[in-house]
Amino acid sequence: MDQANVTVETTAATESAITDAIRVRAFVCKHFYWPGVLRLHKPALGLDLLRAPLNVILAPVFILVRLASLVLTCLSFVRAGQWLATRRIILRSAVSREIERALIEEVLLPRAPSGTIPDKACGRMVEDYVGIRSAVAEIATTLVVLGLGLIVFRAATPGVLSLAPLVSDQAAFGAAVAEFPLGQALGRAWYGLFPVDRSGWFIAGITVLLVFCASILTTFAGLVADPIQAVLGIHRRRLMRLLARIDRTQEPGSGIAREHLLARLADMTDATAAILRILRP
Repeated sequence: MDQANVTVETTAATESAITDAIRVRAFVCKHFYWPGVLRLHKPALGLDLLRAPLNVILAPVFILVRLASLVLTCLSFVRAGQWLATRRIILRSAVSREIERALIEEVLLPRAPSGTIPDKACGRMVEDYVGIRSAVAEIATTLVVLGLGLIVFRAATPGVLSLAPLVSDQAAFGAAVAEFPLGQALGRAWYGLFPVDRSGWFIAGITVLLVFCASILTTFAGLVADPIQAVLGIHRRRLMRLLARIDRTQEPGSGIAREHLLARLADMTDATAAILRILRP
């Protein structure tokens, strides 16, 4: 009798896993390939353009809060760690809300026996999943900025902080050459020997402009990053891990996904490169 029950449970679990895989595949094909990914990003043409720069600023705070949560959990202050882990730091974009809605309606609700999401913990896990996707968009932007620096300036620029001085140098040089009274040819020769002075405000303005441009690029990076991840099976595997977490526990994790760590590592590398360039004689 016990053997029969085990067989029935195993069969049911296998059928459930197959059904989950089918739903996940359909979800990925619908939302993360073209033209679905284009429809997904339509809500970004609005307040998301303002939220994006703020999220760039808040991202390090998010990592610090998660690190504090991990430390508290390791020190047996589980409740405090869980409380910190559930704090919402990053502003939810319209695209993130659309992904959450579609994921709940098309994947989670059909597999829930009662037709409802179990509790708030499940919703927080969904938010964590969407947050990982946003971190991947930041990584994609970092790669674009790095490539731009290598191609245009022959220098490694892992972010806008290290790119801004190079752009400001080029902008100041171009403006000075254009205004040189003896012509641009002599102007290039003159300012090649005597570098153009740049004010701190000029560099700061260039940096702010680049941060805004990078945040917009991050907002729409999914137009390219999502299809690539879909082809490589990354979206499918990430969604299956999400479903496994939901089945395994209803407590949101306090850990930090590697995508978030990679994005923040790029930020630290960018800041270090900018500081070294400033200190260079």
